[in-house]
Amino acid sequence: MVKYLDYTSPSLNYFFDVNKSNLMKKDNQNLINILGIQQLNTLEDVSLLDIYLSKNNVIEPHYHQNAAELVYCISGAATVSLLNPFTKQIQNYYITPGQVANVPQGWWHYEVANTDSTHLLAIFNAPAPEVILGSDILKLTPSNIMAHTYCMDEKQWKKTIAPVQPSAFIGPTKNCSRNAYSTESNQQYQYTQQYSPQHMYYY
Repeated sequence: MVKYLDYTSPSLNYFFDVNKSNLMKKDNQNLINILGIQQLNTLEDVSLLDIYLSKNNVIEPHYHQNAAELVYCISGAATVSLLNPFTKQIQNYYITPGQVANVPQGWWHYEVANTDSTHLLAIFNAPAPEVILGSDILKLTPSNIMAHTYCMDEKQWKKTIAPVQPSAFIGPTKNCSRNAYSTESNQQYQYTQQYSPQHMYYY
């Protein structure tokens, strides 16, 4: 129990329909529903995202500065990829129904659906997880800073990131004119590896 909550109060809620709390919708096959303390005020240190993806759709690269994330596969299959800041290597975990991948707090990561009708549950150890999205980093960092820092041509940088939509969440965008994933790029998403021990708000 939480000490600051008055459990006799009629304003406290113990039930919520996550289907009615959409965070982002790309289309009917690719969407994210959310449950946090703003939706259910009796939550303690837990929240979740209910994620639906069709094949080759990606939860864009991002990190959660205030929470770890446990990704549970309900149906379909997905590759959960995370950047280990200690080894400087990308670790890929292919998960199917009943399997999980754990992302420590603050680690850069992303998820790619390997099949249609992929359904994932992302569980956080915070009542309202925060997120920094790759699309926002690309679009909100001043182009002159990026160009100067990495010795790039600023005009070319602007042209390169022009298609990026801030707060995309699910990619690629619906109006992506590029050819669908090549065989070569698809192979990296299908990569499997067995587990071995080793301030922007959503609301």
